[in-house]
Amino acid sequence: MNKVDTIDEMMGQKGYAAGFEGLIGHLKRVLPHSEVIQQSLRTEVCIYPEIALRELVANALIHQDFSITGSGPMIEVFDDRIEFTNPGSLLPGKRPDRLIGTTPESRNEVLASAFRRYRICEERGTGFQKVVASIELFGLPPVVFTPMENAFKVTLYAPKKFDDMSQSERIEACYQHAVLQYLSSQTVTNTTARKRFKLHEKRRTAVSNLLKEAAEKGRIKRKDPDATSSKFVEYVPYWA
Repeated sequence: MNKVDTIDEMMGQKGYAAGFEGLIGHLKRVLPHSEVIQQSLRTEVCIYPEIALRELVANALIHQDFSITGSGPMIEVFDDRIEFTNPGSLLPGKRPDRLIGTTPESRNEVLASAFRRYRICEERGTGFQKVVASIELFGLPPVVFTPMENAFKVTLYAPKKFDDMSQSERIEACYQHAVLQYLSSQTVTNTTARKRFKLHEKRRTAVSNLLKEAAEKGRIKRKDPDATSSKFVEYVPYWA
């Protein structure tokens, strides 16, 4: 589905704190679900992790630029993705590929503080980190951060198997996985990458080739460039 074929539109009527839980509940109802078995019982689960929805809704609200009139945070749901857009460009000095786990800067610190106090969002600096960790667990493609002239957009895509992802998606997933590992004082290995993509050990060679290409593209690098063993190579983000 594209932006031309609109099925429904809902405008927020309540305040941020009062309406937040209702908005999350509405999103969980309208988003696609998949059937899983838990404790021998079949249950329907949203294909997007709730922690990611909460953090990205809160992020769009907190980081909006109130000086831009006639515009506000927007959440758009499509068949294959969900987009969170807030008015206001990325703050100076911030780069899209360095947003995960970095020192936070808020355009609206009073609002951000209130959200943390009311437990609407996580503690400072952990939001995107938790989003990426949760989408890995759910088997989603990498999060896409899109800076625009007067807005900023974050996109979550529906779950995809490794073989259905584009090569650019796989490489970006490797980078985001490397950032998560680095923030936990760990590295990326063939084993951790296979776990991220939910692949069997038989796909070891395919994952090794992917990690090599991600390094060649400058997204990750070997932790020890002088290491001679190719079997147990460890990778870190390019900037580490």
